[in-house]
Amino acid sequence: MNYIFLIFFIHLSPQYAGKSLRRDDNYPKTFEDVKNEIAGYTDIAKAIIDLSVYGKAQNRSYERLAVFADTIGPRLSGSKNLDTAIKYMFSALQEDGLENVHLEPVKVPHWERGEEFAMMLEPRNHSIAILGLGNSVATPPEGITAEVIVVASFDELHRRAQEAKGKIIVYNEPFISYGKTVQYRSQGAVEAAKVGAVASLIRSIASFSIHSPHTGWQNYQPDVPRIPTACISVEDAEMMSRMSLRGTKIVVHLKMGAKTYPDSLSFNTVAEIVGSKYPDQV
Repeated sequence: MNYIFLIFFIHLSPQYAGKSLRRDDNYPKTFEDVKNEIAGYTDIAKAIIDLSVYGKAQNRSYERLAVFADTIGPRLSGSKNLDTAIKYMFSALQEDGLENVHLEPVKVPHWERGEEFAMMLEPRNHSIAILGLGNSVATPPEGITAEVIVVASFDELHRRAQEAKGKIIVYNEPFISYGKTVQYRSQGAVEAAKVGAVASLIRSIASFSIHSPHTGWQNYQPDVPRIPTACISVEDAEMMSRMSLRGTKIVVHLKMGAKTYPDSLSFNTVAEIVGSKYPDQV
């Protein structure tokens, strides 16, 4: 049996480990069949855990990850760092003795964040920690200086649509869960642009923050103007929300140098562990 590993996206089906996918005419297996089969691997699982936690492999995964992250760093789609990471993993998988290690060519988006910064100008000077959201457009070369409107939801944004034209929208959305709250990152720029905003800043989608912006991809819509968008820390979003609730005028200068290039050639990194019982099966 061949277990195929796609680096970063690994999916193994334990209910089929060491077995033919079709056991007999009673396929699929019952819950009891699966439970009993998994229970049969208890000793093997314990041996692997003991090796990783107490044995020769103690801390090995952590050390490997540390070397990988420290040496290569961020691996944005289409970047040189991603190319370096692919070469690193290709060699590491070969050295580890996995089988059928190979690269599959694929086109990937190529977006670069560029230099960026945000500065609160009113009511006081304050450097705002930002990270541009993936696929964001740049500001004009001179940047954007505009008053801020802070909202806690899309509903509030739509209620205050008349105030939003020419403003920077700051989303101070409460964190519910990643799945529910991430809509503000993926759709925030579009919703802000619909009401005439010139940029949007999104509170990082995180349950905890140490003044650390948490970025990710965002999506534009073909029929909506594209405006610059970035994430800010939870602390800065909360601070501007408090100011806004007091009626304090907030002015921010935002400058982002993001660029989008044609799709780049990259690779899926693939390796296999070929089983002894069913070597021709996946």
